[in-house]
Amino acid sequence: MFGNWLKTAILMAGILALFGAVGAALGGGQGMLIALLFGGAMNVFAYWFSDKMVLRMYNAQEVDATSAPMLYNMVRELAQRAELPMPRVYLIDEAQPNAFATGRNPEHAAVAATTGILQLLSTRELRGVMAHELAHVKHRDILISTISATIAGAISSLANFFMFFGGSRDERPNPIVSILVMILAPLAAMLIQMAISRAREFEADRGGAGISGDPHALADALAKIDAYARGIPMQAAEAHPETAQMMIMNPLSGGGLRGLFSTHPATEERIGRLRAMA
Repeated sequence: MFGNWLKTAILMAGILALFGAVGAALGGGQGMLIALLFGGAMNVFAYWFSDKMVLRMYNAQEVDATSAPMLYNMVRELAQRAELPMPRVYLIDEAQPNAFATGRNPEHAAVAATTGILQLLSTRELRGVMAHELAHVKHRDILISTISATIAGAISSLANFFMFFGGSRDERPNPIVSILVMILAPLAAMLIQMAISRAREFEADRGGAGISGDPHALADALAKIDAYARGIPMQAAEAHPETAQMMIMNPLSGGGLRGLFSTHPATEERIGRLRAMA
């Protein structure tokens, strides 16, 4: 728990420093001040509201025991097994099979699944997936994951803002420098996400297998999701690639810059570790 709080604090401090550096490069002293103020406000906003923003990006709809009894009751049973408070449960109307967890702590957590994953997986396999997401909640991964997704999107737009509005005319930097910073700022955000995501997926796989008591179920689910997700684009993820690291499986179909958002370990390795557990 302390480790994740420390990571979150380091991430927020790093984001603030990055905002200041981008602001100084693109807008001089005035630009740095504006960027630091914006970065501070963004950190506060991300802590309290990033989960709601991510759920809105995916047009996720909250469900209950009446509107989605199978999914809701499954999450409730698994949360009890994990000794967690009952999270909010959401459905995303997307054909691609995927799922994620979000929130700032276990008391304010949410899990979301696509309609595609409900159609693809058996009840046993879906149970393995939702246990994986609850393991993220139990490990308190969700805060740093959601914050990084929200702030990475803000960083990507920061350089564009200063390109047009940063600094006085005399203070405007060389256009080549501006272009470089516009490229490097989002890349830095991607690297931060990559550094925090890969190991967490292995831990969530292990924790989810423990919660469900069935490592093979999650392994089977990952194999199915990997086979189907590659051929079914998820429009919301393509529009907001910074959120890709939150999903149980990389939802992005494109290469190039989008490939840098591929923060998940190889599916084959994840499945191998789960089989070994069983």
